Amino acid sequence: MGGEAMKGAQIELSRFVESWAPGAVTDADDLPAAPVAAMSALLDQPAPVAEAGDPLPPLWHLLYFLQWPAQRDLGDDGHPRHGHFLPPIPHRQRMFAAGRCEITEPLLIGDPAQRISSLGAVTAKHGRTGELLFVTVRNEYRQRGRTCLIEEQDIVYRSGRSGGQHPTAVDTTATVLSDEPWEFGLQPDPALLFRFSALTANAHRIHYDAPYARGQEGFPGLVVHGPLLVLAMLELVRHNAPQRHVRSVSYRLRHPAFAGERLLALGSPADGHAALHIATHREQSHATAEVTFA
Repeated sequence: MGGEAMKGAQIELSRFVESWAPGAVTDADDLPAAPVAAMSALLDQPAPVAEAGDPLPPLWHLLYFLQWPAQRDLGDDGHPRHGHFLPPIPHRQRMFAAGRCEITEPLLIGDPAQRISSLGAVTAKHGRTGELLFVTVRNEYRQRGRTCLIEEQDIVYRSGRSGGQHPTAVDTTATVLSDEPWEFGLQPDPALLFRFSALTANAHRIHYDAPYARGQEGFPGLVVHGPLLVLAMLELVRHNAPQRHVRSVSYRLRHPAFAGERLLALGSPADGHAALHIATHREQSHATAEVTFA
């Protein structure tokens, strides 16, 4: 596609999805304990689940219901070329933007579960570098015939590369100062990002292929996964309020963080809820989240 055609695609993405209406899809997973032990090891934390029947920590369902397309079905960036909820737009680029989750009761390890996924809102918005397509996918998780949690994920798509501005180099020594009561530190290196990609079946090359991330995507280094930032924020709740039942979580990913940077998940609890965010020396809010307790 030539430059003018690409420009046109960037400002008219909505026309590609005018008749796009994928139906609901149901998946199943037995929720084995192994992914929980692996995620705990990745975070250098004791495994929170000892045996089948114990509750899964909030949002750790991201480790389950994974999709593994054939290698030939991956694009140059590592993302699948095709997918039930991937919008049919040219030169598609994907960004995880935000999400919400209502938890009636936690999922239980070792119990067969179902996920019913359906398309929510599809909204086109104009940004500084062209049109963006916001796609919301709704996931309902059921276990023992009951709906345990309902999640919505907002994914942003564009046609062509992002024109976003990023730092030219990664500072691996700068620290974050804070006086907030809840803290959880993390300094993701390439090995940690590679392991998280494997745990979540994420083949996007920006997380493990540094030459690609720099040369093709314009980043100064490997990009920390958005879901990893969200789970790091929720570690604050698991460590500091382990007896509280999380009723809902809403989060937003705002600025990318990079391998080697010192990240600090910070939180401030209040009556019935807690405000969380991820900070580096560059940004105070790479990601933000709000948790409410039952």
